[in-house]
Amino acid sequence: MSAAAAPQTPVDAAAPVALRSVAPAPDLSVVIAVYNERDSLQQLSEELIATLDGLGMTWEVLFVDDGSNDGSREVQRTLCEAHPGFRAVHLRRNFGKAAALHVGFRRARGRYLVTMDGDLQDVPAEMPTLLQPILDDEADLVSGWKWPRLDPITKLWPSKIYNGFSRYATGLGLHDMNCGFKAYRREVTDELALYGEMHRYIPVLADGAGFIVTERKIAHRPRIHGHSKYAWRRFVRGFLDLLTVLFLTRYRRRPLHLIGGLGLLMGISGFAILCYLTALWVGGEAIGGRPLLMLGVLLVLVSGQFFTFGLLAEMMTYHSQTTRTEYPIRALHGFDDDPS
Repeated sequence: MSAAAAPQTPVDAAAPVALRSVAPAPDLSVVIAVYNERDSLQQLSEELIATLDGLGMTWEVLFVDDGSNDGSREVQRTLCEAHPGFRAVHLRRNFGKAAALHVGFRRARGRYLVTMDGDLQDVPAEMPTLLQPILDDEADLVSGWKWPRLDPITKLWPSKIYNGFSRYATGLGLHDMNCGFKAYRREVTDELALYGEMHRYIPVLADGAGFIVTERKIAHRPRIHGHSKYAWRRFVRGFLDLLTVLFLTRYRRRPLHLIGGLGLLMGISGFAILCYLTALWVGGEAIGGRPLLMLGVLLVLVSGQFFTFGLLAEMMTYHSQTTRTEYPIRALHGFDDDPS
C-alpha cells in the first residue's frame, strides 16, 4: 500500500519573495588577472588588505582566473571564503589577459578601478600613487611606470623597443605602455572592449576616446614565484594589434581617409605609369609586352576597389553613428537629468 502523499501547501503568487541581499557597490574595485600564480596569492592578499584598509574607501578585490592549472583556483576560493571583500571569476580555459580584464571590468562594481598582476611584482602599497591624480580630477587613467624595472634583460630590452615604437606610432608619451598596474575612472573601463592582445594598448584606446591619460613612477619587484608568461610570439602579436589600435583610434569614424588614401596613392602611381607608357607609345615604341603596363593597369583597378571599400565603410560608420552615440561625455552642467 503506497504512502499517502504529503499535503501540498498552496503558493500565494502575490506573497513577497525573499531576495538575497545585495551589498552596496564599493568605491574601489581591484581587478587581478591570474594565471598559475598559486604561490603568490596569499602574500598578495595580505598586502592588498593592509593597503586597501588604509585608503578610507570601501573596496573589493576581484580575481579573474584565466584557466590556471596549478591550484591557483583553490587558493582563490579559500581567500574568498576568508575575506568578504574578495571575489573570484574562473574562466573555463586560458583565453588571454585581455579577455580576463574584459571579464573583470564587466564584473567589477567600483566607481574607481585598479588593475594589477598576481605575481607580486606590482607593489600594492603604490596604489595611492596611481589613484591620487584621479581623485584630484587631474586624469581619467593613470598608468604605472615601473622604475627601476627589475626584470631579466631578455624581457627588459624587447619591452624597451616595444615601448619606444609604441610612443612613436601612437604619439602617447608613456614610458611603460604595457604596465599592468593601472588606475581608472569607471567611465574609462565602460568604454573598453578588449580582445587579442589589446590590453597592451588600453592607454591608447582611452586617449583615442578623449580621456585624460597620464603615468606615475611606481616601485617594482623581481619575480619570486613561478615564471614569466612572456614569449617572443607575443611581441609579434602585439605589433599586429598596434596596427588595429591605430586604425580604431584614428580612422574608426573616418575609414575613407585611410582606405581611400591608400587607393589614391595607388591610383596616382598607376596613372603616372600609364601616362609614361602612353608617351612611349605615341613615340612609336611598342609597350604591349612590357610588365610595367600590367602594373599600371593593376594599380588603377585596385585603386578603384579601395575607394569602393572605403565608401562602404563610411556608409556603415554613418549608420552606426545615427543609431547609437559613441562619444563619451566627461560631465554635464545645467541639465535637470541625464538626457540619455
